Amino acid sequence: MAYQENLPDIQKRGLKSDFENYKEKYKDILMMKREDGILELKLHTDGGVFTHSWFWHEAFPAALSEIGNDPENQVIILTAVGDRWMGTNPHVWEKTMHEWGPDAVNKAKFETTRILSNIVFNIDVPIISAINGPGGHFEYALACDLTICTENAVFNDLHFLGGSSPGDGLGLAYQHIMGTKKAAYYCYTGKDIDAKTALELGMVNEIVPREQLLDRAWEIARYIMAHPRVMRYVTHAQLMRPWKKALVEDQDMHTFSMTYANLLIEKPPFEFIKEMRSIGRL
Repeated sequence: MAYQENLPDIQKRGLKSDFENYKEKYKDILMMKREDGILELKLHTDGGVFTHSWFWHEAFPAALSEIGNDPENQVIILTAVGDRWMGTNPHVWEKTMHEWGPDAVNKAKFETTRILSNIVFNIDVPIISAINGPGGHFEYALACDLTICTENAVFNDLHFLGGSSPGDGLGLAYQHIMGTKKAAYYCYTGKDIDAKTALELGMVNEIVPREQLLDRAWEIARYIMAHPRVMRYVTHAQLMRPWKKALVEDQDMHTFSMTYANLLIEKPPFEFIKEMRSIGRL
């Protein structure tokens, strides 16, 4: 039987993602719940504070693709479990990259690109990031439409101090948000940016007490949801365009530069950071 096109049924057709399916598939990295079109995503590791892993590095961009392909997700909240945005996991860099082999290096570079690009290109609805404390890898939180954080949130980029270059996306986010000169300062020095300074630099929109963070994110999400769907869609597209331009122009250069640097360093990044701390540079 031939398919009969019916535009009013447009949301019912196509190969959209199934919420229960991808909720189960990615449960080891994301806690998900959805109410009235608002999807809440909580990063976690074993139900506690989220820590970086190569499993997450592979699974997170894949999850974003499926989430973006579900039209029932109309506003998204991205946050993390506990009192940190990301915990430290030195085991991910126990070996230098030149010990990995070409396939593993290429895979890591590809996934690094997709983490940020899937937020910017694959999600066509407003995203609110709620940063729940200090950590790392804030690039995809900063690339969301709106970003709120707790009073104790601390941002830094330690790639240069770790013997590499700031190419995972955070350096690009710094340049895009705060400008070339300020971004260079924070990338070279690795200096901490506290919540108040982040607000002044335009990295975050609001500073919220910890106990109110998620409630405030939901309040903003419900406010956005109160507007017609097409308004939400086109406004997001318009406001995300500068990010898309930035990624098209510079992201590959950033990730290739970081990969090149990582292939040439003689010791794991955490060893460089330990040395910097031991001599008072960090």
